Amino acid sequence: MTTGVLPQRTVDGVLAELALLEDPRIRAVNERHGDDHGVNLTQLRAVAKSLRTDHELAGRLWETGDTAARLVAILISRPKAYSATELDTMLRAARVPKVHDWLVSYVVKKSSHVEELRVTWFADRDPVVAGAGWALTSDRVANSPDGLDLAGLLDLVEAQMKDAPDRLQWAMNECLATIGIHHPELRARALEIGERLEVLKDYPTSPGCTSPFAPVWITEMVRRQHG
Repeated sequence: MTTGVLPQRTVDGVLAELALLEDPRIRAVNERHGDDHGVNLTQLRAVAKSLRTDHELAGRLWETGDTAARLVAILISRPKAYSATELDTMLRAARVPKVHDWLVSYVVKKSSHVEELRVTWFADRDPVVAGAGWALTSDRVANSPDGLDLAGLLDLVEAQMKDAPDRLQWAMNECLATIGIHHPELRARALEIGERLEVLKDYPTSPGCTSPFAPVWITEMVRRQHG
């Protein structure tokens, strides 16, 4: 007689399942962006869905250091179960871009420690960690800007974005665009900064996608808001 209880999955079992999904062509594309795995993300999400939420397994998958396993770990974890110290340690270990982005988007943003971490990371000397702080700041700019010095953020972007390392530069540019999109009183200045600095102006953009060049991004998103 079946009980409806799913069999417990092991770390080795999940790693074996992910290994079977590895595609050299996908890995080649991902590696150009710094992501060292070759698993189709739709299939990876299906693996996570089959595991359901399992915070203990998530921790053990994270500890493997395997990129695909860490992405699954992020999807099956309980964001509110992590302490600020645990999330800080994980973020500093998440050097692969996709792991870094998913950790911030799917875990840190849902954590009760998000504001504490945003402030800590924003001022960090490590540009990758600081990039996470800027990404969380962009989220606040869009959704809960009260208490933020938006003009001061534009001052920092104006002074630092042009020469910032790639991933920090990307996060600062996102913040610049977010200010321009969501805060009409600062839009002209955001557009002017973007035009003058020309960061990501020549970034290759697929047909149908919006350029990350801030003036184009701002203009298009505002057009959609009022379309």
